[in-house]
Amino acid sequence: MSTPHNTAQNDEIAKIVLMPGDPLRAKFIAEKYLDDPICFNTVRNVLGYTGTYKNKRISVMASGMGMPSIGIYSYELYKFYDVDTIIRVGSCGGYIPELHAMDVLLAKSCWSESTFAKVQSGEGSDVQYPSPSINQAIKDTAKIMNIDLKEYRLHSSDVFYHETNQAQDIAIKNGCAAVEMESFALFHNAHVLNKKAACICTVSDSFVHDENLTSKQRENSFDTMIKLALETTLRI
Repeated sequence: MSTPHNTAQNDEIAKIVLMPGDPLRAKFIAEKYLDDPICFNTVRNVLGYTGTYKNKRISVMASGMGMPSIGIYSYELYKFYDVDTIIRVGSCGGYIPELHAMDVLLAKSCWSESTFAKVQSGEGSDVQYPSPSINQAIKDTAKIMNIDLKEYRLHSSDVFYHETNQAQDIAIKNGCAAVEMESFALFHNAHVLNKKAACICTVSDSFVHDENLTSKQRENSFDTMIKLALETTLRI
């Protein structure tokens, strides 16, 4: 089968999918870490690949930017391709002094001002949660790998460029330590469809410190996060 956004057939996508935002990061992960990766989707250049990692069948597919985009791709993977688990591997901006560029962060929840959940299913909550079992597997794997994994609430925002600091201030008051644009929708889709989801982010820039990664660095320098996600797949 195929969807309007994905030309893969059912057996071409694994049960576990790693989902970066950037299509080029999906290509980078597949070509660097997977054995015998095969591209299953090129629609709109949202690249998807399936291969093996230490003999475990894994897929990696881009989500694009923002909740509408990941909302489409994750929903289709769960609903039409029978994917069980999606682990987002993305970037985020740090709100608090404790976070620095290249830190690896696990989302323990995400808060959003978005209406995605309300419009999608009528749910009015402004907080969404990952799957506890996947988060625990990630934490266990990080401990084995001696990775300093930081666990915080994320702010999932619909807007990248703000005219004021109001959204940031409200997010911080709601316990958010960093900002990205996708996890709220991913977690909601997983909840609605009785699937599993988690989010690992690398801090790419800071609202507190003068630290900013280039687009090229964001594309291909997140090795710690990617290896953590891949090693976690061996435990789930």
